[in-house]
Amino acid sequence: MKLVPLGERVVLKECVAEETTKSGIVLPTASQEKPQYAEVVAVGPGIVVDGEKIEMQVKVGDKVIYSRFAGNDVELDGDKYIIVKQSDIHAVVEA
Repeated sequence: MKLVPLGERVVLKECVAEETTKSGIVLPTASQEKPQYAEVVAVGPGIVVDGEKIEMQVKVGDKVIYSRFAGNDVELDGDKYIIVKQSDIHAVVEA
């Protein structure tokens, strides 16, 4: 199966959470924060506002920073995804 977002929605796949701190302390799973860093796996077509099409600013493969409490968690074929609005994405991370 495949997730196809509608409107201004974006499907994200969370990047792996850090299991150790920079100083080497191993964090138990319960104390790890939800990551705000994810990869874009699907992008909706955009929306039309007042007759003008609002283009999507992210594309598949982009690494992004998104709002901590944004979106809906979805599980499909054993993989976990987050569906967010484009406005919940704060930045694209460039290498």
